[in-house]
Amino acid sequence: MGDGATAVVIEDDEVVRELLVDIFESAGFRAYGAASGAAGIEAGLAHDPLITTVDINMPGIDGLETTRRVRDRSATHIIVVSALTEEADAVLALSAGADDFVAKPFRVREFRARIEAVLRRVKTEASASTEPAAAPPGREADEVPVLVHHDLVVDQSTRIAARGGVDAGLTRTEFDLLVALMETGRRVRTKEELALVVRSRRGSGDTNVSDIEMRTIETHIAKLRRKLDEDPTAPRYIETVRGVGYRLTESAEA
Repeated sequence: MGDGATAVVIEDDEVVRELLVDIFESAGFRAYGAASGAAGIEAGLAHDPLITTVDINMPGIDGLETTRRVRDRSATHIIVVSALTEEADAVLALSAGADDFVAKPFRVREFRARIEAVLRRVKTEASASTEPAAAPPGREADEVPVLVHHDLVVDQSTRIAARGGVDAGLTRTEFDLLVALMETGRRVRTKEELALVVRSRRGSGDTNVSDIEMRTIETHIAKLRRKLDEDPTAPRYIETVRGVGYRLTESAEA
């Protein structure tokens, strides 16, 4: 199923490392294990993995710093796998650049499902890049699906969000959240709704949203705002509705 994709497992526990390598290989990946953060960063540069797993508690460069360095160098899908199970640990991992968080001990079937979700997302994005998007009623088939708010222009066909003509460099999740907010305008989107939007675009139909997932939405929105150079005291693009969720600011014409 991995179609020759590669994975890098950064884990100092040999038993867990070998288990994760086995899971990836059973899914059709070429998997490489690394016993430290430094070795894992080098392996990532050498093998250009589709997925990278990172443990948090490691000697030398810890998992959070490893995650930051991997993210700075690569668009790999990062899954933090850790025995630290507090909500704050998951939020810190996602803030460092991780895409997903799995608590130890984990079930093999659950982890395999995470891998399959990444593969579905990659195939969906590949299809979207090679096939013309279906035009909604009233729109010409060749019209580019572009959303605009103030000087922010979001092109869904290229998945580029540009502020004042400059690409904001959004991650996949940040882009999906921004599109969800722009599509609904002034209607408030709850954190639970936004978590479900992100999940559905990864191919998951599960509708149970945990507190950790809603906290991660807060983290992703905060990162999105920083990339859009938002002033928290006078937001230009995204408003917080306290105790509820988020919505777009008023348009220039309002």
